[in-house]
Amino acid sequence: MKTLSHRFCVAPMLDWTDKHCRYFHRLLSKNALLYTEMVTTGALIHGNAERFLEFNAEEHPVAYQLGGSHPRDLAICARMVEEAGYDEVNLNVGCPSDRVQNGGFGAYLMAHPQLVGDCVAAMQAVVSIPVTVKSRIGIDERDSYEELTQFIEMVSQAGCQTFIVHARKAWLKGLSPKENREVPPLRYDVVFQLKKDFPELEIVINGGITTLGQSVELLKHVDGVMLGREIYQNPYLLTAVDGLLFGDNSPIQSRERVLFELVPYIQAQLQQPNVRLHSITRHVLGLFYGEYGARLWRRYLSENACKSKGNEQILLPAFELTQK
Repeated sequence: MKTLSHRFCVAPMLDWTDKHCRYFHRLLSKNALLYTEMVTTGALIHGNAERFLEFNAEEHPVAYQLGGSHPRDLAICARMVEEAGYDEVNLNVGCPSDRVQNGGFGAYLMAHPQLVGDCVAAMQAVVSIPVTVKSRIGIDERDSYEELTQFIEMVSQAGCQTFIVHARKAWLKGLSPKENREVPPLRYDVVFQLKKDFPELEIVINGGITTLGQSVELLKHVDGVMLGREIYQNPYLLTAVDGLLFGDNSPIQSRERVLFELVPYIQAQLQQPNVRLHSITRHVLGLFYGEYGARLWRRYLSENACKSKGNEQILLPAFELTQK
């Protein structure tokens, strides 16, 4: 079985971490493990699988996140994911949205550890890539440490060796997905304790992490960190990851150089049917976060990328707005 480093991961984010976003992020870091958006088993089995599985070879290492609760369907999809060339398949056991709950998967599954174990075992039986699980620390009133350890024990016995744990519980009723990312208190101590009690497992912590300094401190207690919204808002943060967390002393890419490398990708993508400039440039709006001209950069791209004759040349006047 392949081994992957989960030391630093970029979280799966619905409507955000598509193939264009991941290509851009890979320009910024060679070592960060990237994740797809969650795709349901139904979408893969009954929808346009080729479109859902498409990715750029440059994205490696890249993991695919599945949403589902039927072992047979998950096994079918896990095999599809491996055959498509992904490096890992991850099961979503943390999303609290109504749509996911109604489908009987996501965070709802934390109340059914035996079923999650069956799902993991079915996937593990048909692929050679790692099968991992992303979860919460609990749901609703079922948030005792004892219940969490029972979940980890049962799922690890089924073959999962890597758990990505969002250090908040989820409320399945009463909070929106956005509120579930912010309202329940962060409990890093719970995740730290998991690593102490399950030293043989790889434990990755997620939730509320905003800086690489914070990441370094957390890595004293767990095996890996996963950042989501902060990376999307401030993607240039990724340029320091390789040196600080992986010991790679290669020169850090300048923002200008990143844009230069993005140009041929945009050119190639715009030759494909149904690819629009905005679908790529929307992911680079945060490149100058906190820098001179950041607001002008965002405004120029937002206002001009949707125009019918827009192409990669749009980046030059936008970049000039960031120069003093």
